[in-house]
Amino acid sequence: MKSRQFISEFLGTALLLVAVVGSGIMGEQLSAGNAAVALLANAIATGAALFVLIHILGPVSGAHFNPVVSTYMRFKGKLTNSVWLGFIVSQTVGAVAGVLIAHYIFALPLLQVSRHARDGMPQVISESIATFGLLLTICAFERSNPDRTPTGVALYITGAYWFTSSTSFANPAVTIARMFTNTFAGIAPHSAPGFIVGEVIGLVVFAVFWRYFSVVEGNV
Repeated sequence: MKSRQFISEFLGTALLLVAVVGSGIMGEQLSAGNAAVALLANAIATGAALFVLIHILGPVSGAHFNPVVSTYMRFKGKLTNSVWLGFIVSQTVGAVAGVLIAHYIFALPLLQVSRHARDGMPQVISESIATFGLLLTICAFERSNPDRTPTGVALYITGAYWFTSSTSFANPAVTIARMFTNTFAGIAPHSAPGFIVGEVIGLVVFAVFWRYFSVVEGNV
């Protein structure tokens, strides 16, 4: 059973990164230098892929595709330590594999290092907000209308590409993998730690908020 879950998280995260990086490459190639058009293509493709992948793989592993989500589910007691660690490894390896696949299908060098700097405290805080909002979306839909969770997550991420200065990575595995693509979706290695710190801050703030919110609502 665990192996099926790990494969699900690997496959889903890999295909998500194919969508993220591949749509960034395609958008940049076809937009004639218009960054807004490239970002729009990137956001729509990522949201659409998330919607489908969560529907397909949700029944197998929960379709986390994100160490932050898995860590919160571990905190809630929904994952054992071994499954939690297996998910994080599967997601991170899958994310890097997805980047390599995207490079291959667009006939680019497989091994790259991004030079796309994404620095500064505003972007770190942006990642905190993006991560907080993602977890809020997941938990709120799971409580009120779980069948529509894929729709909620897809819409949130599509929107967050545009209302966050960081373009809403909200995912440490994605952040690590995007260091290895010097394309539209990349992030320079020196910028990645700040993004990961922001994502962890978003997780911690959300955990405190959701517990307080749930106590007030009488749900714990």
